[in-house]
Amino acid sequence: MSELKASKYQEYPEYKGSNIDWLDAIPEHWTTSKLRYTFSFGKGLTITKENLGDTGIPCVNYGEVHSKYGFEVNPQKHPLKCVDEEYLKTSPYALLGNGDIVFADTSEDIDGSGNFTQLVSDEQIFAGYHTIIARPFDRECSRFYAYLLDSKELRTQIRHAVKGVKVFSITQAILRGVNIWLPPIDERTQIANFLDHETAKIDTLIEKQQQLIKLLKEKRQAVISHAVTKGLNPNAPMKDSGVEWLGEVPEHWDVKRNKHLMEFVTSGSRGWAEYYSDDGPLFFRITNLTRDTVEPKLESIQNVKPPAGSEGERSKIRSGDLLISITADLGSVCVADDSVVGGFVSQHVSLCRPNSLVISSRWLAYFILSDAAKEQFIGSGYGGTKIQLSLEDIRELNIAYPPVSEQGEIALYIDTKLEKFALLMNRAESQVNLLQERRTALISAAVTGKIDVRNWEQPND
Repeated sequence: MSELKASKYQEYPEYKGSNIDWLDAIPEHWTTSKLRYTFSFGKGLTITKENLGDTGIPCVNYGEVHSKYGFEVNPQKHPLKCVDEEYLKTSPYALLGNGDIVFADTSEDIDGSGNFTQLVSDEQIFAGYHTIIARPFDRECSRFYAYLLDSKELRTQIRHAVKGVKVFSITQAILRGVNIWLPPIDERTQIANFLDHETAKIDTLIEKQQQLIKLLKEKRQAVISHAVTKGLNPNAPMKDSGVEWLGEVPEHWDVKRNKHLMEFVTSGSRGWAEYYSDDGPLFFRITNLTRDTVEPKLESIQNVKPPAGSEGERSKIRSGDLLISITADLGSVCVADDSVVGGFVSQHVSLCRPNSLVISSRWLAYFILSDAAKEQFIGSGYGGTKIQLSLEDIRELNIAYPPVSEQGEIALYIDTKLEKFALLMNRAESQVNLLQERRTALISAAVTGKIDVRNWEQPND
């Protein structure tokens, strides 16, 4: 926060102790209170996903709070699932007003505890399942309250009060007991206006970086798809592959079924949860795959200790094997390296062992990641509805097959290009993180009185 003070913001002239955990001091003329004296609380609809449809009254559920719209929601901008209009008669208690806050009452991680969104519309909208409604008594201050609830000092209070191990839950009682601090009403409006203006500028910069990341991912995918279907020589004569999703390929390439490039194609066995262990060989799962790379992702590890000779040992991983997702994000793939050799694959992963026609497993893995492969897997392009691959789908995949002398060159070319894309994306992601940290710091500074914005005037920008 020191960099905010040292730049263009000044402090209040006098401070006093707050007597609130995680907040040292507040301006002398500010007061302290509790959320129960500022909000009334209620619950969202008692419904499930089955009650949601495409028509009716828009509804905000805990999923939207956590992952979609964040700080604010507006049904005119944000597509929402709906509930039947009958709920207007049976459940008016769950209807929201402009400025109401909707909390998710559960979270899968402690950092998500206290996540909320604020309605910024006069349209009729319901709070849905797994939500808590906080209605401000003074709606003129609703925007300030949203920023207050978003401050790290207040969020820390909530995180220390929640209960849970695998799922973290907040209750109306927890929220009512949260300690808050309040400037005079005119300052609340000034702080909210200041933060609306300043965070909008930061959000614009974040959006630009996120668009850059999206563009880089699209270009990365295009590089992979072009290299594995068209080759590296732009002047090479082309021919029709005879396969819709491949189009033209270099004239000297072949088109082969994946089964002709494999010693075998298999998948893991069911029921291995009983063999889970804290040590032993790796149990390779869907979570260990990503479409961003052909390297294994080992952030989440599970080990197993299967009995000797158990069914499924056929799926023991060797170096150079291709491990392909057959559920979830179809066709995510990695090339087995020393970090996974000797492990076993789950029933949701296909283990493919290339034969001597494949000199570079990385080349073939990149083909699996290409648009041509994904469209074949899904069957009707990216809009398809296929949610699972069979081993036969893997075997029958049409491959644009270059001579063995070109396979390594293609893999190396893609490796080099992807390193450059990764560097650019890491820079953009670092910039997003810095901007988000600045946004968080600015909100906390303003709503706790570390900076004095009473004389701030809206610029004409």
